[in-house]
Amino acid sequence: MNLEELFSQHKEQSISGRYLTLDHIQPILEKLNTNNQVQIIGRSVLDEPIYSYKIGTGETRIYLWSQMHGNESTTTKALFDFINVLNSGSEFAEKMLNTFTFYSIPILNPDGARLYTRENANKVDLNRDSQNLTQPESNVLREAFETFKPHYCFNLHDQRTIFGAGATGKPATVSFLAPSYNEEREINENRLKAINVIAAINDVLQEYIPGQIGRFDDSFNINCIGDTFQFLGVPTILFEAGHFANDYEREITRKFLFFSLISGFKSISENDLVNNRISDYLNISQNKVVFYDFMYKNIKINYDGIEIITNFVAQYKEELIENKIHFNAYIVEVGELENYFGHYEYDAKGAVYSDDFTNFPKLNQKADFYLNKNVKFVNGLIKS
Repeated sequence: MNLEELFSQHKEQSISGRYLTLDHIQPILEKLNTNNQVQIIGRSVLDEPIYSYKIGTGETRIYLWSQMHGNESTTTKALFDFINVLNSGSEFAEKMLNTFTFYSIPILNPDGARLYTRENANKVDLNRDSQNLTQPESNVLREAFETFKPHYCFNLHDQRTIFGAGATGKPATVSFLAPSYNEEREINENRLKAINVIAAINDVLQEYIPGQIGRFDDSFNINCIGDTFQFLGVPTILFEAGHFANDYEREITRKFLFFSLISGFKSISENDLVNNRISDYLNISQNKVVFYDFMYKNIKINYDGIEIITNFVAQYKEELIENKIHFNAYIVEVGELENYFGHYEYDAKGAVYSDDFTNFPKLNQKADFYLNKNVKFVNGLIKS
């Protein structure tokens, strides 16, 4: 199977970028709703509809949800790309539909999606509400889980650009987790099923992005939805869409999420899951906070009247302005910053730092500055 070709044929062209709301996906859902596959299964805090999409007649039930955090849209794009494959009429699609019944919630948190926030409109992180169930969106997710009775859960998220695959200097472009079901982080039959699927997906991804797959921390937190569903006996897999070089719109990462979905379901359908792949799973590099968006090395600054050579880093803030995401770079730390990397790195080789304020890279200041007064940086990058 040529995954690159499959993606290019079935990529949902009507959605792209980071800002994805109900306005963007409702036309797609209308197009897909040929036989009542789309349902409104609840309402958000601000009374936005929460949609489900169900397809397939197979015995193995798969439950997927995306944008539990409103500003994490990459997996929603990949989900619709995958749904297009299921509707393609191909031999592979027929096999998938005969093997599985897929039940998906493309945007669980429509208010957070519109506001471009992690939390819902009540400023609650839905991924910490799986026990108390204080929010309408949390209850929608739980009720669908109890009604559908899935055999596997796919918990779809984005992660920040700060994560690397271990300390290798490579970004964690896609990360996974088979969540724990108890404090001891033991591995039972259900967790092992999730581990085996992740190992199978990792085999495929390593061919495309070697060394750029991460394994998320498995500390147990019963308030997290993945831990809860694993605790309730359903193999659950956390997907985290991360950074690929220069891909802040996450269109390349989207492709690798699509590869992951295809590969995961292919391995389950073929029962191509080796009995025990714990060691392969544990050999996936652990997610580590080792990256900044920008790193500037060997900068000469005036520090309390003394000239020193040091480094500083800047990070993008994703700011929603007039329905568009703007990436604005701010200085976040000054110092040696050993064992850290920048997605963009610049070696100043002792050039003197200056700016329009104090001639010192102050924290939370926009990354607009000069080096040797003749090289100008605007929003983190050299202005040509």
